Amino acid sequence: MKKLNKKFNYNTISRESSNGKRIYVCPDGSKVPSVTTILDSTKPPEKVLVLKNWRASVGEEKANQIVAESAGRGTRMHKYLEDYIISGELSTPGTNPFSKQSHLMASTIINKGFNNINEIWGSEVGLYYPELYAGTADALGIHNNDEAIFDYKQSNKPKKEEYIEDYFLQLTAYSIAHNKVYGTNIKKGVILMCVKPEESSPGIWKEPLYQEFILHPHNFSYWENKWWDRVEQYFNTHN
Repeated sequence: MKKLNKKFNYNTISRESSNGKRIYVCPDGSKVPSVTTILDSTKPPEKVLVLKNWRASVGEEKANQIVAESAGRGTRMHKYLEDYIISGELSTPGTNPFSKQSHLMASTIINKGFNNINEIWGSEVGLYYPELYAGTADALGIHNNDEAIFDYKQSNKPKKEEYIEDYFLQLTAYSIAHNKVYGTNIKKGVILMCVKPEESSPGIWKEPLYQEFILHPHNFSYWENKWWDRVEQYFNTHN
């Protein structure tokens, strides 16, 4: 495990819910929407239709079950990784079979993704762009000698890069916010993704697939422009 280097004195921002949407309270007292709220509210119609068709194809009850299980698995996986960064050790999984599954996924990300991380400045860091938006970055630090934002993702099946545009926009939003408040020049983001492993026998899971997607500095301005377009779209309809 690379040393945790608390390079910045990160501000604490609080979260609250308003009409089912996540709102952040910034240090100056202003209340701003979360990055995910902006992205969800400005999702292109064709992507909204894809989601709607999927829910219709599997049925509302099954869709809700899949979403809930995915969220629980992701939450557990994030917690294992967060604790690992702080302690330097991967904690023991619980007896719950879903806990073991998430533990295996976290272990895979550590073994296959963390080896390229030189140092970590913070974990679960609240970031905000004054008076516009805020969010929580999974981790920040140095990746192959570049300043970077890290985001952990779990998936039910392998992803193609063209399907994860919002993940890149999320990383871009966090980078812009960090650069604005802390005077950095972060233009790189890394998505460390683990696909849900198959169950070979009850409670025994196969080796999960690891995927890594990188927002490269030479493409940053492209994603930056797309992010500000989404922000403008959001505030044009949420005055």
